[in-house]
Amino acid sequence: MKGVLLVNLGSPKSTSTKDVRTYLDEFLMDKRVIDMPYWKRFLLIKGVILRTRPKKAAQAYKKIWTQEGSPLIVISEKFTKKVASKCSIPIALAMRYGRMSIKNGYKQLVDQGVTEVLLIPLYPHYAMSSFETVVEKAKEVNLKWFSKIHTSVLPAFYNNPAYINAMSNTIKKQLKDDVYDHVLFSYHGIPERHIHKSDITQKHCKIDGSCCNKASKAHATCYRHQCFETTKGIVKQLQLKEGSYSNSFQSRLLKDPWLKPYTDFELKKFPKQGKKKIAVIAPSFVTDCLETLEELKIRGKEDFIKAGGHTFTYVSCMNTNKDWVETVVDWIEKWNLKKNN
Repeated sequence: MKGVLLVNLGSPKSTSTKDVRTYLDEFLMDKRVIDMPYWKRFLLIKGVILRTRPKKAAQAYKKIWTQEGSPLIVISEKFTKKVASKCSIPIALAMRYGRMSIKNGYKQLVDQGVTEVLLIPLYPHYAMSSFETVVEKAKEVNLKWFSKIHTSVLPAFYNNPAYINAMSNTIKKQLKDDVYDHVLFSYHGIPERHIHKSDITQKHCKIDGSCCNKASKAHATCYRHQCFETTKGIVKQLQLKEGSYSNSFQSRLLKDPWLKPYTDFELKKFPKQGKKKIAVIAPSFVTDCLETLEELKIRGKEDFIKAGGHTFTYVSCMNTNKDWVETVVDWIEKWNLKKNN
């Protein structure tokens, strides 16, 4: 029997500082997130970051927490139920960090008789700190606990026409026919060194403004290139005019160089450039979470308005939208049909 494991990021158990610290400990100690030698990572995370960041992060989580719990978890569960209701094979949900582990996700499927799994990391773009860490953790769990289970991985879908169409429809429905001075595509940031580390050619990626537009095998694992390709696809669908939109990167950590331009810097600059009515889109997230609801919708808006902006519209993620559900169901059924044939 075949089955599917959907995997998203994860969330703290609650908004208590203790639970947030536990979550951040697991997340930041991942060698693909903070890619330092273990001893350096241990000293930085345990000795510095976990002493101050959990309290601040807990306050941020409190701003978006719902009666049902973490938005990321609640929305992901609802999405999974909708997908499962339309599929002919078992579907399970797991998180890379925190509760609902990948191991438990596999177990749910195995308990239903599944022997072949399609792993779907719910990240449109390839990055070592998101897509790659899910795949590698699944391999680890597979090898240790479920060695008889064969796993296939759905590739990063950043330029998949169905994903682009679902994203574009989500945006259209929310922006309608309103006219904006500017549309900002805000992607989750990563350190520049991750781009170089993920370059399978070890020579193509220069982060110089031109390499992303030159054909290369490196693009298969280049987060920056894939983000720009997503923007191009959506821009074409929405028929946005050149100069009316731009890209930026958010959520940077530590003082290392991260992909630029930075979202918070851009939001503060726009009003001075006469861009006082803006829409912000977060294509690297398929589910609303801390980075979209608190960092963009709340803090991003505050920064923009304080800098002199007038209208700030945050475009919600696809979440449980019909187009997005049907897109994933179609991918699953095509995989199932192909494997059966």
